[in-house]
Amino acid sequence: MKQKSDNNIISSVLEFEDNLLLPALFGEHNSNLARIENEFGCTLSGKGNLLSVEGSEEACNLSRDVLYNLYSRLEQGHDVTSDDVDGAIRLVTMLDSPTVNYAAPREVAFDGKDVIRTSKTIISPRSVNQAKYIKALKNGNMTFGLGPAGTGKTFLAVAMAVSYLIEGKVERIILSRPAVEAGEKLGFLPGDMKEKVDPYLRPLYDALGKMISMEQTEKRLERGEIEIAPLAFMRGRTLSDAFVILDEAQNTTPMQMKMFLTRFGQNCHMVICGDPSQVDLPDGNISGLKDAVDTLTGIKDISFIWFDDTDVVRHKLVGKIVKAYDRKERSKP
Repeated sequence: MKQKSDNNIISSVLEFEDNLLLPALFGEHNSNLARIENEFGCTLSGKGNLLSVEGSEEACNLSRDVLYNLYSRLEQGHDVTSDDVDGAIRLVTMLDSPTVNYAAPREVAFDGKDVIRTSKTIISPRSVNQAKYIKALKNGNMTFGLGPAGTGKTFLAVAMAVSYLIEGKVERIILSRPAVEAGEKLGFLPGDMKEKVDPYLRPLYDALGKMISMEQTEKRLERGEIEIAPLAFMRGRTLSDAFVILDEAQNTTPMQMKMFLTRFGQNCHMVICGDPSQVDLPDGNISGLKDAVDTLTGIKDISFIWFDDTDVVRHKLVGKIVKAYDRKERSKP
């Protein structure tokens, strides 16, 4: 990268080896470049395999990191979507913040190690905590993903489970949720047991569909390689050679959580996802997720990854909503 300075404005030139990747990098009608310009207040203009970046030193550095991150993704044979651009912007902005404590330098965050590969896609972290979460999922046997909706806790866990299954590291995936939603009970829902539990487990089906085709999902369900079941069905079992995910864990009781955690068997990888602030249990009931965090924190082989509103990767409005509710909770006497 060549660089020249004029007062507080810096002009840099980025060089890319493969011109054929640049249309995808720049986006249709240079939409990706426009998104980066609007975010960092810089000016980007391309000619051949060169891209000129003009702006403050910080804007140039951040833009460079986003562009190299996205270009690396293209080099590995994967698409770059608008969500990928937003994710790269979010990640470099957080890494540049002095309040972020991340052990690896920015270059390491983009080296391709903290990604999840499935047959359909490659999933890169879109925030610092997502990078920590992926690292914990890869290196540990029991991981708690804690925080608000939209931060990718369940999605990344399902992606890692699919990756493990495809690579033959486990023989099956088990996905579970407690059947407690906004005070409703299974007995009052119409239909047989499958029809009763399907609405609770639909988010897990949706996540699977993004990793492997729905056709493959159905075939693996029929063969027993993927099992989706309410938490109550876990009782009395030992879960071995499996990647096990408990979603919406804040809606367990302490006894249910203990029952689930003690199903842990040989070559078991267990992920517990939940938002401690969104408990749907009847008033007066203690959340098994909160109880587990209080009880198990400090055990060496268990990781706890906490997400917050800055990690929300859904629509920006979701992050603003989460932040507003957090602010309201903190203001309570």
